[in-house]
Amino acid sequence: MGRKWANIKEKKASKDANNSRIYAKFGIEIYVAAKQGDPDPHSNQKLRFVIERAKTYNVPKHIIDRAIEKAKGTGDENYSELRYEGFGPNGSMIIVDALTNNVNRTASDVRAAYGKNGGNMGVSGAVAYMFDNTAIFGVPDKDADELLELLMEADLDVRDVFDEDGQTIVYAEPSDFHAVQEALKTAGVEEFSVAEIEMIPQNEVTLDGDDLTKFENLIDALEDLDDVQKVYHNVDLGE
Repeated sequence: MGRKWANIKEKKASKDANNSRIYAKFGIEIYVAAKQGDPDPHSNQKLRFVIERAKTYNVPKHIIDRAIEKAKGTGDENYSELRYEGFGPNGSMIIVDALTNNVNRTASDVRAAYGKNGGNMGVSGAVAYMFDNTAIFGVPDKDADELLELLMEADLDVRDVFDEDGQTIVYAEPSDFHAVQEALKTAGVEEFSVAEIEMIPQNEVTLDGDDLTKFENLIDALEDLDDVQKVYHNVDLGE
């Protein structure tokens, strides 16, 4: 499981390199969550989840507040949540989650990114069954056994808890995201290196040479699209 987490860390680090793009994507996601429900994160679980994620990416408070105020006020843009599934080189599988106010534009852009970089779009459900939707927390400077014990005491059934690179990783059911997070906070965890719900591949593939180059170019092309929020894959990128 450590390898899977390494892939997520690498992806997160690469995204952090372009803060303005990250902030813009979170601004849209927060606006949509606030517009679809109550703009108060205390009563809107989805909005609270997005804000917690935004904090792990160091999104400034004024960007979060501005998106919520826009949802309260004159913002009338309608966004659709879309998922695209497809294949990259040599058995690689890719899931793309998007938020868009123009479905035709996004579908065309995602299809073009696949096509120009050695990939192929699939139908809905083509690869998602090979991934597990998982709540993931990264907790710095905490022992795995200690965290597992306190989560068990809170009557929370987690999928896995393990140490990696000076932090503890917790895998839990997506439906338990807030319960696990609150239990960890109650136990003294003040910050998370990550607090996400991710699609974790059940099995990974290794690419090299031209296949790896094509795959990396495909992922870059997809992540560079303004409407794309997240990209998941099953390729072991190593440490």
